[in-house]
Amino acid sequence: MPFCLMVARHFQFMSALIMAVLAMLSPRLVMADNLRIGIIGLDSSHCEQFTLRLNDPANPSHIPGARVVAAYAGGSPDLPESADRVAGFTATLKDKYGVQILSSITEVCAAVDAIMILSVDGRPHLEQVREVLLCQKPFFLDKPVAASLKEAVEIYKLAEAAKVPMFSASSMRWYPGVIEVATAEDTPALTAIAYGPAPILPHHPDLFFYGIHSVEALFTVMGTGCQEVVRTTSENASVVTGVWNGNRLGTLHAIHGLPMGSPNYKITRFGVKGVVEQKNQGDYTPMLREIIKFFQTGQPPVTPQQTLEIYAFMEAAQQSKRQEGKPVSLREVLRKAGAPEAWLPPVPSVDPSKS
Repeated sequence: MPFCLMVARHFQFMSALIMAVLAMLSPRLVMADNLRIGIIGLDSSHCEQFTLRLNDPANPSHIPGARVVAAYAGGSPDLPESADRVAGFTATLKDKYGVQILSSITEVCAAVDAIMILSVDGRPHLEQVREVLLCQKPFFLDKPVAASLKEAVEIYKLAEAAKVPMFSASSMRWYPGVIEVATAEDTPALTAIAYGPAPILPHHPDLFFYGIHSVEALFTVMGTGCQEVVRTTSENASVVTGVWNGNRLGTLHAIHGLPMGSPNYKITRFGVKGVVEQKNQGDYTPMLREIIKFFQTGQPPVTPQQTLEIYAFMEAAQQSKRQEGKPVSLREVLRKAGAPEAWLPPVPSVDPSKS
Protein backbone atom coordinates (compact mmCIF):
# COMPACT_ATOMS: atom_id res chain seq x y z
CA MET A 1 0.00 0.00 0.00
CA PRO A 2 1.43 3.42 -0.91
CA PHE A 3 2.71 5.37 2.06
CA CYS A 4 0.48 8.40 1.34
CA LEU A 5 -2.61 6.19 1.29
CA MET A 6 -1.60 4.60 4.61
CA VAL A 7 -1.24 8.06 6.15
CA ALA A 8 -4.61 9.14 4.80
CA ARG A 9 -6.39 6.08 6.16
CA HIS A 10 -4.66 6.45 9.52
CA PHE A 11 -5.79 10.09 9.66
CA GLN A 12 -9.37 9.10 8.83
CA PHE A 13 -9.33 6.43 11.54
CA MET A 14 -7.95 8.80 14.17
CA SER A 15 -10.45 11.50 13.22
CA ALA A 16 -13.34 9.07 13.57
CA LEU A 17 -11.98 7.87 16.90
CA ILE A 18 -11.65 11.41 18.24
CA MET A 19 -15.20 12.27 17.16
CA ALA A 20 -16.54 9.16 18.84
CA VAL A 21 -14.75 9.98 22.10
CA LEU A 22 -16.00 13.57 22.00
CA ALA A 23 -19.52 12.32 21.39
CA MET A 24 -19.30 10.15 24.52
CA LEU A 25 -17.79 12.91 26.62
CA SER A 26 -20.18 15.60 25.37
CA PRO A 27 -23.59 14.00 24.78
CA ARG A 28 -25.26 17.40 24.60
CA LEU A 29 -23.39 18.39 21.43
CA VAL A 30 -25.12 17.12 18.29
CA MET A 31 -24.10 17.31 14.65
CA ALA A 32 -25.94 20.15 12.93
CA ASP A 33 -27.82 18.05 10.41
CA ASN A 34 -29.31 15.86 13.15
CA LEU A 35 -30.43 18.50 15.64
CA ARG A 36 -33.96 17.86 16.92
CA ILE A 37 -35.58 20.79 18.71
CA GLY A 38 -38.40 20.68 21.24
CA ILE A 39 -40.57 23.66 22.20
CA ILE A 40 -42.14 24.25 25.61
CA GLY A 41 -44.97 26.80 25.40
CA LEU A 42 -47.12 27.45 22.33
CA ASP A 43 -48.60 30.79 23.40
CA SER A 44 -46.15 33.16 21.74
CA SER A 45 -45.66 34.15 18.11
CA HIS A 46 -42.06 33.05 18.61
CA CYS A 47 -43.06 29.39 18.43
CA GLU A 48 -44.50 29.89 14.96
CA GLN A 49 -41.77 32.23 13.71
CA PHE A 50 -38.93 30.03 14.95
CA THR A 51 -40.50 26.87 13.54
CA LEU A 52 -41.10 28.26 10.06
CA ARG A 53 -37.43 29.35 9.89
CA LEU A 54 -36.25 25.89 10.91
CA ASN A 55 -38.78 23.57 9.27
CA ASP A 56 -39.48 25.32 5.96
CA PRO A 57 -36.49 25.12 3.56
CA ALA A 58 -38.35 27.35 1.09
CA ASN A 59 -38.55 30.23 3.55
CA PRO A 60 -36.11 33.05 2.66
CA SER A 61 -34.95 33.12 6.30
CA HIS A 62 -34.51 29.34 6.56
CA ILE A 63 -31.81 28.20 8.99
CA PRO A 64 -30.48 24.74 8.07
CA GLY A 65 -29.23 22.05 10.42
CA ALA A 66 -32.10 21.80 12.90
CA ARG A 67 -35.81 21.07 12.97
CA VAL A 68 -38.61 21.44 15.51
CA VAL A 69 -40.00 17.94 16.00
CA ALA A 70 -41.96 18.03 19.29
CA ALA A 71 -43.77 20.54 21.48
CA TYR A 72 -45.76 20.93 24.69
CA ALA A 73 -48.54 23.52 24.47
CA GLY A 74 -48.67 24.79 28.05
CA GLY A 75 -50.35 28.18 28.47
CA SER A 76 -51.62 30.39 31.31
CA PRO A 77 -55.44 30.47 31.66
CA ASP A 78 -55.40 33.72 33.67
CA LEU A 79 -53.33 35.66 31.11
CA PRO A 80 -55.30 36.49 27.93
CA GLU A 81 -52.07 37.15 26.02
CA SER A 82 -51.36 33.45 26.58
CA ALA A 83 -54.74 31.69 26.76
CA ASP A 84 -56.15 33.29 23.62
CA ARG A 85 -53.31 32.08 21.40
CA VAL A 86 -52.46 28.53 22.46
CA ALA A 87 -54.99 26.74 20.25
CA GLY A 88 -54.06 28.63 17.09
CA PHE A 89 -50.31 28.20 17.40
CA THR A 90 -50.70 24.55 18.40
CA ALA A 91 -52.74 23.83 15.27
CA THR A 92 -50.25 25.66 13.05
CA LEU A 93 -47.24 23.76 14.36
CA LYS A 94 -49.01 20.42 14.12
CA ASP A 95 -50.80 20.79 10.79
CA LYS A 96 -48.46 23.05 8.83
CA TYR A 97 -45.03 22.06 10.10
CA GLY A 98 -45.52 18.46 11.22
CA VAL A 99 -44.57 19.02 14.86
CA GLN A 100 -45.65 16.28 17.25
CA ILE A 101 -47.72 17.75 20.11
CA LEU A 102 -47.00 15.87 23.34
CA SER A 103 -48.76 15.93 26.68
CA SER A 104 -45.85 16.75 29.00
CA ILE A 105 -42.49 18.48 29.19
CA THR A 106 -40.88 15.16 30.09
CA GLU A 107 -42.09 13.57 26.86
CA VAL A 108 -40.76 16.47 24.79
CA CYS A 109 -37.37 16.31 26.50
CA ALA A 110 -37.09 12.59 25.77
CA ALA A 111 -37.75 13.13 22.06
CA VAL A 112 -35.27 15.92 21.31
CA ASP A 113 -31.65 17.06 21.55
CA ALA A 114 -32.27 20.63 22.71
CA ILE A 115 -35.16 22.68 24.06
CA MET A 116 -36.58 26.17 23.58
CA ILE A 117 -38.80 27.36 26.43
CA LEU A 118 -41.02 29.93 24.71
CA SER A 119 -43.89 30.37 27.17
CA VAL A 120 -44.93 34.02 26.92
CA ASP A 121 -45.67 34.16 30.66
CA GLY A 122 -42.61 34.36 32.89
CA ARG A 123 -44.35 32.88 35.94
CA PRO A 124 -44.17 29.19 34.94
CA HIS A 125 -40.55 29.39 33.72
CA LEU A 126 -38.91 28.31 36.97
CA GLU A 127 -40.93 25.09 37.20
CA GLN A 128 -40.53 24.46 33.47
CA VAL A 129 -36.76 24.85 33.83
CA ARG A 130 -36.72 22.42 36.77
CA GLU A 131 -38.29 19.76 34.55
CA VAL A 132 -36.03 20.50 31.59
CA LEU A 133 -32.88 20.28 33.74
CA LEU A 134 -33.70 16.66 34.56
CA CYS A 135 -32.97 15.67 30.96
CA GLN A 136 -29.53 17.36 30.96
CA LYS A 137 -30.03 18.98 27.56
CA PRO A 138 -29.19 22.58 26.59
CA PHE A 139 -32.04 25.05 26.44
CA PHE A 140 -32.88 28.57 25.34
CA LEU A 141 -35.20 30.47 27.70
CA ASP A 142 -37.28 33.16 26.01
CA LYS A 143 -38.01 36.51 27.60
CA PRO A 144 -38.92 37.24 30.29
CA VAL A 145 -36.58 34.88 32.14
CA ALA A 146 -39.06 34.89 35.03
CA ALA A 147 -41.67 37.07 36.68
CA SER A 148 -39.22 38.29 39.34
CA LEU A 149 -35.50 38.91 39.63
CA LYS A 150 -35.30 36.38 42.47
CA GLU A 151 -36.70 33.61 40.26
CA ALA A 152 -34.45 34.66 37.37
CA VAL A 153 -31.40 34.30 39.63
CA GLU A 154 -32.67 30.94 40.86
CA ILE A 155 -33.01 29.66 37.28
CA TYR A 156 -29.41 30.51 36.45
CA LYS A 157 -28.16 29.03 39.72
CA LEU A 158 -30.02 25.77 39.07
CA ALA A 159 -28.65 25.53 35.52
CA GLU A 160 -25.10 26.17 36.74
CA ALA A 161 -25.42 23.55 39.50
CA ALA A 162 -26.75 21.02 36.98
CA LYS A 163 -23.99 21.96 34.49
CA VAL A 164 -26.61 22.43 31.77
CA PRO A 165 -25.88 25.18 29.19
CA MET A 166 -28.59 27.84 28.82
CA PHE A 167 -29.07 31.43 27.83
CA SER A 168 -31.79 34.02 27.40
CA ALA A 169 -31.92 37.18 25.33
CA SER A 170 -34.12 39.52 23.33
CA SER A 171 -33.89 39.26 19.56
CA MET A 172 -33.14 42.99 19.51
CA ARG A 173 -29.59 42.27 20.70
CA TRP A 174 -28.84 41.04 17.18
CA TYR A 175 -30.90 43.49 15.13
CA PRO A 176 -28.60 44.87 12.39
CA GLY A 177 -29.64 48.43 13.24
CA VAL A 178 -28.77 47.96 16.92
CA ILE A 179 -25.44 46.29 16.07
CA GLU A 180 -24.54 49.22 13.79
CA VAL A 181 -25.15 51.67 16.63
CA ALA A 182 -23.28 49.53 19.18
CA THR A 183 -20.19 49.23 16.96
CA ALA A 184 -20.18 52.78 15.59
CA GLU A 185 -17.05 53.66 17.60
CA ASP A 186 -14.25 51.71 19.25
CA THR A 187 -14.70 53.62 22.51
CA PRO A 188 -17.69 53.11 24.83
CA ALA A 189 -20.76 55.24 24.27
CA LEU A 190 -20.83 58.39 26.40
CA THR A 191 -24.59 58.09 26.66
CA ALA A 192 -27.48 56.47 24.81
CA ILE A 193 -31.25 56.81 24.65
CA ALA A 194 -33.54 53.88 23.81
CA TYR A 195 -37.30 53.92 23.48
CA GLY A 196 -40.01 51.39 22.73
CA PRO A 197 -43.33 49.88 23.83
CA ALA A 198 -43.69 48.64 27.39
CA PRO A 199 -47.35 47.76 28.07
CA ILE A 200 -47.90 46.95 31.72
CA LEU A 201 -49.39 43.55 32.52
CA PRO A 202 -50.33 42.07 35.89
CA HIS A 203 -48.07 39.49 37.55
CA HIS A 204 -44.82 40.94 36.10
CA PRO A 205 -42.64 43.95 36.95
CA ASP A 206 -43.51 46.77 34.56
CA LEU A 207 -40.58 46.34 32.17
CA PHE A 208 -40.10 42.55 32.23
CA PHE A 209 -42.84 41.57 29.84
CA TYR A 210 -42.12 43.78 26.83
CA GLY A 211 -39.84 46.61 27.94
CA ILE A 212 -37.05 44.02 27.97
CA HIS A 213 -36.52 44.59 24.23
CA SER A 214 -35.58 48.26 24.57
CA VAL A 215 -33.59 47.57 27.74
CA GLU A 216 -31.55 44.89 25.96
CA ALA A 217 -30.88 47.27 23.07
CA LEU A 218 -29.67 49.85 25.60
CA PHE A 219 -27.29 47.33 27.19
CA THR A 220 -26.08 46.13 23.80
CA VAL A 221 -24.93 49.69 23.08
CA MET A 222 -23.81 50.72 26.59
CA GLY A 223 -22.33 47.38 27.65
CA THR A 224 -22.33 46.05 31.21
CA GLY A 225 -21.38 48.08 34.26
CA CYS A 226 -24.62 49.82 35.20
CA GLN A 227 -24.45 50.85 38.86
CA GLU A 228 -27.80 52.44 39.73
CA VAL A 229 -31.04 53.66 38.20
CA VAL A 230 -33.60 56.38 38.79
CA ARG A 231 -37.13 56.20 37.40
CA THR A 232 -39.71 58.87 36.69
CA THR A 233 -43.19 57.49 35.93
CA SER A 234 -46.44 58.78 34.50
CA GLU A 235 -49.56 56.94 33.38
CA ASN A 236 -48.35 56.76 29.78
CA ALA A 237 -44.59 56.41 30.07
CA SER A 238 -41.57 55.88 32.29
CA VAL A 239 -38.09 57.36 31.95
CA VAL A 240 -35.37 55.22 33.53
CA THR A 241 -31.84 56.62 33.69
CA GLY A 242 -28.94 54.34 34.55
CA VAL A 243 -25.48 55.43 35.65
CA TRP A 244 -22.77 53.26 34.09
CA ASN A 245 -19.13 53.03 35.16
CA GLY A 246 -17.20 56.08 34.00
CA ASN A 247 -20.23 58.28 34.80
CA ARG A 248 -21.83 57.36 31.50
CA LEU A 249 -25.62 57.62 31.27
CA GLY A 250 -28.07 55.32 29.53
CA THR A 251 -31.74 56.29 29.38
CA LEU A 252 -34.82 54.23 28.60
CA HIS A 253 -38.12 55.77 27.51
CA ALA A 254 -40.69 53.02 28.14
CA ILE A 255 -43.96 53.89 26.38
CA HIS A 256 -46.75 52.16 28.31
CA GLY A 257 -49.49 53.17 25.88
CA LEU A 258 -48.03 51.36 22.86
CA PRO A 259 -49.38 47.84 22.27
CA MET A 260 -47.35 44.64 22.12
CA GLY A 261 -45.97 44.08 18.64
CA SER A 262 -45.58 47.80 17.97
CA PRO A 263 -42.56 48.40 15.69
CA ASN A 264 -41.73 51.70 17.39
CA TYR A 265 -38.25 50.91 18.69
CA LYS A 266 -35.14 53.01 18.38
CA ILE A 267 -31.81 53.67 20.05
CA THR A 268 -29.49 56.64 19.65
CA ARG A 269 -25.85 56.64 20.70
CA PHE A 270 -23.84 59.70 21.67
CA GLY A 271 -20.10 59.15 21.33
CA VAL A 272 -16.79 60.96 21.11
CA LYS A 273 -17.07 61.31 17.34
CA GLY A 274 -20.74 62.19 17.14
CA VAL A 275 -24.31 60.92 17.26
CA VAL A 276 -25.44 57.66 15.63
CA GLU A 277 -29.13 56.76 15.29
CA GLN A 278 -30.62 53.35 14.62
CA LYS A 279 -31.73 53.32 10.98
CA ASN A 280 -33.33 49.90 10.56
CA GLN A 281 -34.94 47.11 12.54
CA GLY A 282 -34.57 43.35 12.20
CA ASP A 283 -36.34 40.07 12.88
CA TYR A 284 -35.87 36.80 14.75
CA THR A 285 -33.45 35.26 12.25
CA PRO A 286 -30.11 36.48 13.67
CA MET A 287 -31.04 35.41 17.21
CA LEU A 288 -32.28 32.02 16.03
CA ARG A 289 -28.95 31.46 14.29
CA GLU A 290 -27.26 32.18 17.63
CA ILE A 291 -29.59 29.72 19.36
CA ILE A 292 -28.79 26.92 16.92
CA LYS A 293 -25.06 27.66 17.14
CA PHE A 294 -25.38 27.51 20.93
CA PHE A 295 -27.12 24.12 20.75
CA GLN A 296 -24.30 22.82 18.54
CA THR A 297 -21.42 24.11 20.65
CA GLY A 298 -22.80 24.42 24.18
CA GLN A 299 -21.31 27.93 24.36
CA PRO A 300 -23.92 30.62 25.20
CA PRO A 301 -23.52 33.96 23.37
CA VAL A 302 -24.69 35.86 26.46
CA THR A 303 -23.45 35.15 29.99
CA PRO A 304 -25.57 34.89 33.15
CA GLN A 305 -23.93 38.08 34.43
CA GLN A 306 -24.92 40.03 31.31
CA THR A 307 -28.52 38.88 31.39
CA LEU A 308 -29.02 39.25 35.13
CA GLU A 309 -27.64 42.81 35.04
CA ILE A 310 -30.39 43.63 32.52
CA TYR A 311 -33.04 42.17 34.81
CA ALA A 312 -31.49 43.95 37.80
CA PHE A 313 -31.83 47.22 35.85
CA MET A 314 -35.55 46.54 35.36
CA GLU A 315 -36.08 45.42 38.97
CA ALA A 316 -34.19 48.48 40.26
CA ALA A 317 -36.46 50.64 38.10
CA GLN A 318 -39.48 48.97 39.72
CA GLN A 319 -38.11 49.69 43.19
CA SER A 320 -37.28 53.29 42.24
CA LYS A 321 -40.91 53.71 41.15
CA ARG A 322 -42.12 52.41 44.54
CA GLN A 323 -39.68 54.78 46.29
CA GLU A 324 -40.89 57.82 44.30
CA GLY A 325 -37.82 58.12 42.11
CA LYS A 326 -34.99 57.42 44.53
CA PRO A 327 -31.76 55.91 43.10
CA VAL A 328 -31.54 52.13 43.47
CA SER A 329 -28.30 50.12 43.29
CA LEU A 330 -28.10 47.13 40.94
CA ARG A 331 -25.61 45.37 43.22
CA GLU A 332 -28.09 45.59 46.09
CA VAL A 333 -31.10 44.28 44.20
CA LEU A 334 -29.04 41.38 42.83
CA ARG A 335 -27.62 40.57 46.25
CA LYS A 336 -31.09 40.58 47.79
CA ALA A 337 -32.27 38.31 44.97
CA GLY A 338 -29.63 35.74 45.94
CA ALA A 339 -27.09 36.28 43.16
CA PRO A 340 -23.59 34.92 43.88
CA GLU A 341 -20.83 37.50 44.37
CA ALA A 342 -19.30 36.57 41.00
CA TRP A 343 -22.51 37.67 39.26
CA LEU A 344 -22.70 41.09 40.92
CA PRO A 345 -21.58 44.23 39.05
CA PRO A 346 -18.19 45.54 40.26
CA VAL A 347 -18.13 47.93 43.20
CA PRO A 348 -18.09 51.48 41.78
CA SER A 349 -14.60 52.97 41.88
CA VAL A 350 -14.09 56.26 43.73
CA ASP A 351 -12.26 59.16 42.10
CA PRO A 352 -9.70 60.28 44.76
CA SER A 353 -9.95 63.89 43.52
CA LYS A 354 -13.66 63.94 44.50
CA SER A 355 -13.36 62.23 47.88
